[in-house]
Amino acid sequence: MTQTATLPHFDHTPTPYTGPSKAEVLAARTKHISPGILTYYKDPVMIVEGKMQYLFDETGRRYLDAFAGIVTVSVGHCHPRVIEAVQTQNSLLQHTTTIYLHPNITRFAEKIARVMPKGSDLSVCYFTNSGSEANDLAIMMARLHTGNFDVIALRNAYHGMSPAAMGLTALHTWKYPVPQGVGVHHALNPNQYRGPWDYDDPDAGAKYAADVKDLIQSATPGCVAAFIAEPIQGVGGAVMMPDGYFSRVYESVQAAGGLCIADEVQTGFGRTGDHFWGFESQGVTPDIVTLAKGIGNGSPIGCVVTTPEVAASLKQRLHFNTYGGNPVSMAQGIATLDIMLEDNIQAHAKEVGSHLIAGLRTLADRHPLIGDVRGAGLMVGVELVTDRTTKDPATAETAAVFERCKDLGVLIGKGGLFGNVLRIKPPMCITREDCDFLCTVLDTALTEVGGG
Repeated sequence: MTQTATLPHFDHTPTPYTGPSKAEVLAARTKHISPGILTYYKDPVMIVEGKMQYLFDETGRRYLDAFAGIVTVSVGHCHPRVIEAVQTQNSLLQHTTTIYLHPNITRFAEKIARVMPKGSDLSVCYFTNSGSEANDLAIMMARLHTGNFDVIALRNAYHGMSPAAMGLTALHTWKYPVPQGVGVHHALNPNQYRGPWDYDDPDAGAKYAADVKDLIQSATPGCVAAFIAEPIQGVGGAVMMPDGYFSRVYESVQAAGGLCIADEVQTGFGRTGDHFWGFESQGVTPDIVTLAKGIGNGSPIGCVVTTPEVAASLKQRLHFNTYGGNPVSMAQGIATLDIMLEDNIQAHAKEVGSHLIAGLRTLADRHPLIGDVRGAGLMVGVELVTDRTTKDPATAETAAVFERCKDLGVLIGKGGLFGNVLRIKPPMCITREDCDFLCTVLDTALTEVGGG
């Protein structure tokens, strides 16, 4: 028996909306915005205001944001300290580029270097505008530094939509039939829910890692430039790496002359709870870390962090990014990181995320549609299947649950190759009460769609 879901009290009154109507915005978008840019929901939601973990549409209706602008809003929509920092910088200087000195870019780089693992030499930053750019640049740096060309990525991975990043991505739904991925080889996805070695196999990490070693020996000249992976796959449906997987893969890649790249675009900055960086859960330190999304709480910031030796590879030619290191973006990034550290956002993500995952697993006990609940901290996936034995993807049912959650006041994401994974990755200021509301809404939607 489902309960009635009521949003927790929140002391904020949205500003009355006086702009063009939703119908007018939709009509203009249809006419003037590329049709390749998708919208969520059969009846798209128009969001005009945000405050911390909540979003408001043009009617003033409040929604719980459980997707954070695709895992981008980290400390909360319009966090007052972030807004203050941006407004202060906007009033002084909006743009110059890195051809001149400005304190914000160096302040932010120093702060990022300080939160890298102790004892590592990850101390040099190159700021970009997105995760795609950061991953693109990381691969080029690895190729320049090593003198090798071949790159190992994972099946089911997503690394962005620039031509080079699309080549790293291994989901056919995100790959156009154009030249991309030259020199990229995709290893077996270490998915313990769908792959040959499951959660009960204590050697799953070693078995999946063996495929990378075999791939290097069979599909490359025996030397590689890099291995790149997300510590938890994002778009691919919150797929976690088995214990010991990265350590074994890193060993094989480094033996073949390659660098190891951790794509922390979605997993970084304490979102996984136990660690500040997702790769730390595997006990490894990469040669390059790529950042974006939560790094700036919504500001278009990406970053490549690496060692001085690898960073020096770019000195052989001129390289430039017009907006990378923009003073306003840097001010937003500095404020965001300060809040993360001073308010101990990582510990909050662990505590609230554990409560959320426990609630979702309770739902799994009642709803046969739920095949797997996985994740860490506030990076969570719920995979829906039509049959728990065959694990056939419940794609249509997932779409229906996704739509119904919106109707009931929760905005979540949807991913996985078959579109059957509910992606729950809210702003990290979400509360236990919000999580209870989310679970109640999901309980209702699952009951209506699949019974139980």
